[in-house]
Amino acid sequence: MKFSEDLFFAPAARLLAQLRSRELSATELVDQFIERIESINRPLNAVITLVEERAILEAEESDKRLLGRGEIRPLEGLPVTIKDSVITQGVRSTWGMKHFENFVSQTDAPIVARLRAAGAIVIAKTNTPEMTMDYDCDNPVFGRTNNPWKLDRVPGGSSGGEAAALAAGMSPLGIGSDYRGSIRVPAAFCGVVGLKPSWGTIPLAGHMAPAPASPPPPAAMATLGPMGRYIDDLTLAYNIVKGPHPSWPYTVPSPDAHPERVYMRNVRCALFTEACEVPVAREIRDAIHAAGRALQKAGVPVDEIKPPVDEGERLWWEFQGADGGQGLHEVLGEALKHSRERLRNAVGTPCPSKSASEFFKISFARDAWRVQLAEFMERYPIILGPVFCTTAFPHEATQLEIEGKSYAHFLAGWPAAWGNCAGVPGISVPVGRDRDGLPIAVQVNGRAFGEETVLAIAKVIEQELGGFQRPPLK
Repeated sequence: MKFSEDLFFAPAARLLAQLRSRELSATELVDQFIERIESINRPLNAVITLVEERAILEAEESDKRLLGRGEIRPLEGLPVTIKDSVITQGVRSTWGMKHFENFVSQTDAPIVARLRAAGAIVIAKTNTPEMTMDYDCDNPVFGRTNNPWKLDRVPGGSSGGEAAALAAGMSPLGIGSDYRGSIRVPAAFCGVVGLKPSWGTIPLAGHMAPAPASPPPPAAMATLGPMGRYIDDLTLAYNIVKGPHPSWPYTVPSPDAHPERVYMRNVRCALFTEACEVPVAREIRDAIHAAGRALQKAGVPVDEIKPPVDEGERLWWEFQGADGGQGLHEVLGEALKHSRERLRNAVGTPCPSKSASEFFKISFARDAWRVQLAEFMERYPIILGPVFCTTAFPHEATQLEIEGKSYAHFLAGWPAAWGNCAGVPGISVPVGRDRDGLPIAVQVNGRAFGEETVLAIAKVIEQELGGFQRPPLK
């Protein structure tokens, strides 16, 4: 049976309702999405590993449950995709590195296990830049992923394959990771939505699988989180994957998010468009102001005021580089010689690590800044601003021209980095397109463990400014 193309862009919640009403079967749905991947993936290269045989078997099991032969789970029969750096049982997970080209995990990362336990069916793994360390999405194992809106542009990184797959209708829901905007920047560049949750809500175990453990700085600022096309689907997934797990002792219990119960007039929003060294492109600044007006229309008090984010960018660099790269080199060793020159240059030769005293000083400074930000957010529980300083840029670009000046592309990620340093939740929401037809997005940040409010505000922006739009795929 052939379904309309609308199927591939439907919200996950709608697909689940259709499965429960038996308008379509899980087997049909999985089969259709696999066909979709096979038919349109080649020019995008978003999906790099199909899980076809197992997915069909699991879909048949879901159909039995949907027919009343077992408990119907929350995500019963829903196809999902997973970023390649997140381990998946029996499926290759390479981290985009030649050294791990044939690595197959015997277990699922907790976040994947929770999706599967809820009835979701993993149909594919999506591409990532090598070692998840770039805003481009290229690696020596699978090559580069292209942006569905313009193939000569990056999809963002490091969850670029996931964002491109979602935008192109290859999956209704996915999982990415975020250390310096790696969920939010690809979501912004591809015109989808992505949630970087509060640090400590979702176990990070199983990310960057080949390493026995993440070095301390990434472990303290990185998160896993859901990506999709619609805010409601982020809420659905977040409530399933959050919570403590014995493999990751830093994760704490957190309440379910119910955005519908947030009273907008009690949520004061701080709006800002400029901070740090690199300016934000004018069209993005205009979009942020448009989002602010949309929130005001919905009853949200909005003040244009700059939060103390500059210090977060500086501390991000100091904290992540405190060990001088020693941990990464110790974990990977000779594996780095198989990497692209671009990555080797970025990683460089390890420097002397900070002393314990120096590292403690950086950690104390970071905590002091987080307290300062938390005090600001007592008055402004929502911060509205940019995700990145530009829209999607050309492949291989390392310098970006903004307002007539050139800046290093990695520095243009400061709007996302401060949220990682602070450990607060943030969502990228599409709000239109620039003069080149590329998606523009705004970022909604909230207090630590304030996902409910962040999701509620993001939903208003989505409703008022249009949200996801299909890219012009041929």
